[in-house]
Amino acid sequence: MKGISLVVGLILVPLILGYLDAERYGIWLTLSSILAWFSFFDIGLGNGLRNRLTEAIALKDNKLAKTYVSTTYAILGSFFLVLIFLFILLNQFLDWQIILNTKTIEKGELSIIALIIFIFFILSFFFKLIGTILMADQRPAINSFFNPIGNLIALVIIYILTKITSGSLLLLSLVLSSSPVLVLIVANFYFFYKDYKNYKPEFKCISLKKSRDLFALGFRFFYIQLGSILFFSTANFFIAQFSNQETVAAYNVAYNYLFLVNMMYAIILSPYWSAVKDAYVRKDFVWLKKQIAKLNKISIVMIILLILALIFSPIAYEFWIGKKLTIQFSLSFIITIFLIEQIIIAPYTAFINGFGRLKLNIYLQTFGIIIYLPMSYFFGSLWGVYGIVSSIIVLHFPWLFIEPIQVYKIINQKASGIWNE
Repeated sequence: MKGISLVVGLILVPLILGYLDAERYGIWLTLSSILAWFSFFDIGLGNGLRNRLTEAIALKDNKLAKTYVSTTYAILGSFFLVLIFLFILLNQFLDWQIILNTKTIEKGELSIIALIIFIFFILSFFFKLIGTILMADQRPAINSFFNPIGNLIALVIIYILTKITSGSLLLLSLVLSSSPVLVLIVANFYFFYKDYKNYKPEFKCISLKKSRDLFALGFRFFYIQLGSILFFSTANFFIAQFSNQETVAAYNVAYNYLFLVNMMYAIILSPYWSAVKDAYVRKDFVWLKKQIAKLNKISIVMIILLILALIFSPIAYEFWIGKKLTIQFSLSFIITIFLIEQIIIAPYTAFINGFGRLKLNIYLQTFGIIIYLPMSYFFGSLWGVYGIVSSIIVLHFPWLFIEPIQVYKIINQKASGIWNE
């Protein structure tokens, strides 16, 4: 399913570039990145639900599982409704031409596009909770089924648009934003009336006591998510400010191509979070040791594949998007350095998330958040996109050492103090 999603995503890029142009495509990427920040503001409840629900399933406690699911849906539903209402009020006062550093599209049209993207992003994040339940139940393949269906629907509609309309960012935004939401809505109805009848949200099962439990763990995930939003989602915004929308498009095309290797690794790692939680609850430390050793070997293979992808990147870009965009090899190189760093960290992050021992990670994120903005602003003003990516690489360097130490302490049952909090 992930493979199908990747193929459809790769086809979408040249199709969109042909339908719009590099600048309008850059506007879409920057705008969607900015508004995606808000979709992560689930206060960490999604990840909190994943860990708590995995515990309940491992203990075969359906009543507790239903309570966690009902409480999470109720809290996030209320929170996101308020967020949508506030954005509708605020949006009329925002000048998106200044925010996006563009004059290509009128202010009124940009405002409507922003509203469309925001509402559907928020709705998609709410309905994605069914995917959280599937992941907690260790069914990642089924969860991976939703995205390719949504992308395939979008691909067909955009292809039709290329034949019957001229390039419209408004229509493109509507199609790309709404297609995944429709799939997720159908998935919610299907699974709650079939596989997860016992977990179906009900008002009577909402528990304020359990909400405090979800918040306690969820807020830690939320804080870490906040750092991830800052480090990754702001990249397009900074690039747009210090370079232009064509550079945003070039950065994203290069990143999406090279990220294919990381996505392959993500496919392998996707079941581990919940599987690690399950093993940790059952105190199966032998299995945990075997798995981290196996994943480290796979990391080496993935790094080799990523280097090969870099070497052949000029050929790949030529085949993929032709002459529609110019991508410097140096840009691909620095993105590769960053992605290698993420490959090394990835298995340890999955284990730490499964353990729910996040306090040390929170301290790391706090340090990163404090220095990221001034560092990106300074180096971005000097070297543009290269300075911004370099800032993210430097900030994640401590993770390469601290996360492995924490994981090995926990699986060897020697963690204490902050290493076990």
